[in-house]
Amino acid sequence: MKKVIYLLFFLTLTFSYGQKTDSVLWKTAVEKISDKEYILSAEAEILPDWHLYSQNVSGKSTIATTFMFDDSEGNFSLLGNTTEDEGIIIEDSVLKSKTKVFEKKVTFKQKIKVSKETNSVKAFVEFAIGNKTSVSELQSVELVFDLTKTISPKKENAISEPIKNESDSDKGLLAIFIVSFLSGFAALLTPCVFPMIPMTVSFFTKQSKTKAAGIRNAIIYGISIIIIYVLLGSLVTAIFGADSLNALSTNVWFNLIFFILLVVFAISFLGAFEIVLPNKLANKVDSQADRGGLIGIFFMALALAVVSFSCTGPIVGTLLVQAASKGGIAPIAGMLGFSTAIALPFSLFAAFPGWLNALPKSGGWLNTVKVVLGFLELALAFKFLSNADLVLQLHWLEREVFLAIWIAVFGALAFYLFGKITLPHDSPLNHISVGRLGFGLLVLTFTIYLIPGLWGAPLKLISGFPPPMHYSESPDGIGTSMSSAITAESAIPNGAESGPHNIITFHDYEAGMAYAKKENKPVMLDFTGYACVNCRKMEEKVWPDENVLKHLKNDVIVISLYVDDKREIPENEQTVSEITGEKLKYTGQKWSEFQILKYKTNAQPYYVMIDHEGKALNTPTAYNPDIDFYKNWLEQGISNFKLL
Repeated sequence: MKKVIYLLFFLTLTFSYGQKTDSVLWKTAVEKISDKEYILSAEAEILPDWHLYSQNVSGKSTIATTFMFDDSEGNFSLLGNTTEDEGIIIEDSVLKSKTKVFEKKVTFKQKIKVSKETNSVKAFVEFAIGNKTSVSELQSVELVFDLTKTISPKKENAISEPIKNESDSDKGLLAIFIVSFLSGFAALLTPCVFPMIPMTVSFFTKQSKTKAAGIRNAIIYGISIIIIYVLLGSLVTAIFGADSLNALSTNVWFNLIFFILLVVFAISFLGAFEIVLPNKLANKVDSQADRGGLIGIFFMALALAVVSFSCTGPIVGTLLVQAASKGGIAPIAGMLGFSTAIALPFSLFAAFPGWLNALPKSGGWLNTVKVVLGFLELALAFKFLSNADLVLQLHWLEREVFLAIWIAVFGALAFYLFGKITLPHDSPLNHISVGRLGFGLLVLTFTIYLIPGLWGAPLKLISGFPPPMHYSESPDGIGTSMSSAITAESAIPNGAESGPHNIITFHDYEAGMAYAKKENKPVMLDFTGYACVNCRKMEEKVWPDENVLKHLKNDVIVISLYVDDKREIPENEQTVSEITGEKLKYTGQKWSEFQILKYKTNAQPYYVMIDHEGKALNTPTAYNPDIDFYKNWLEQGISNFKLL
């Protein structure tokens, strides 16, 4: 048994090794030279077979290692540039050029002079790693240099504890795992999977000579299920690449194709037809399950995956594409969560077969679960159609239309749960259970909650899902008078428009900077996207705060640069990308390249406070729904601008 568990653990590590988030282990040390001067050392330990790029990578600043020291409080000043070890020059097969890199270990040093008493210095390092076949996405780590713990020049090995990279991607993987785990439980309660639990557990307990053998075989069966689905996630990652898929979320064709897929899945769940794999494949897999031993158990697990495909296929497909759009090892994390939820009951019920008596009997309620999932898939489908509409700025699926569709879908679901609508595979319903009534009331409450959104209510519970407030037939709400609308329009300067919450917003960098100079105000660059869910969450949850909104309207000039803007740049104004060497045809490509080259990141949302020369007024920030943090960040930038 231990060998099987170790094997699963090893396989999981193998699938995720090349995309490991903590790809570089960072350690810090401080060397005191005099009462006011220090040398800050950052040591990087690099994974075997990978290399870390130098600070000086010709023409490829997006992968160059970059240090940013937080001197916003004026406690210290930098003396010279950050130095690095000698490194080696390689012929990079991915970049197709000679490049300076570091292998195994490298130390970076920065000399500083302290002007005020302080105990620590914070810095951020952004970096990428590569190997013979790929280059990772840009990663970021916060470094803390403790000035109270210094070393002498001879004790260079006295390095502080490793600093963990608690990046957004780690949190994203955990969220994907949890959602996939819950989706696995939903799939478990479908007509294709649920009846298999008592059948399979009974088979193992009856066919095994001892109770321990039955438990062991059932656990191996569960582990086999996990391996099958993790292999599927690994296959998706390997085919499409770990770093290329994160661009799909704003791709018009991806969103349209996924919209159609989800609608097909939803119609299947509602009972119009079943999506099944060929019978020949099912029979072939089933025949292999009779072989016995570990191989036979593995093929039994594979047979379950094939036979239950009509129920699990739509859910697995949804999870895979959703996870794939996040990039990295998200498909693997998704399939690990999904399969764990599927496999867990088989192992538990094999260990405690008496629990089988407590299981509810199979019946019409299983089809009800399937239908509910169909309604949810249908509602989710329109999010992807909305993404395509937003990116193309067609205004076909504006906020009111989107909400009307959701009200119709969830209203129909409520009627279904109350027994007022029946579908093809439903059993006769003489009465509804208390649980079904409670769930129906919950869905009806949610439906009623959505209705005021048609007249301009913010609907913060679903922020990020419907189109933003300003992407609407009536951006200022139904009750806005014509005279006030005309007054507001006349107050908007040339080149700007009324953005979220009527904040004057520029979509062109040069026009916004010119206006900022005229008004003598700092600039807040807002790198955003039409299909960016977290951007909408910030605009709908953080920006409406009284203090935040006051600063955004009165104290700064907002320049929102949409990196997924598909408007074509006039041919005579198109330039060649410094990153890809190809022409930048779309406005979004221009702003995406500007963000990457200038700030060495492609995250959205990403906020930067700058002065009229384009210099940062404080440390840029990304998605953070903490209102107090965002307010303080704005006030710090505004205060630093006034000191210039």
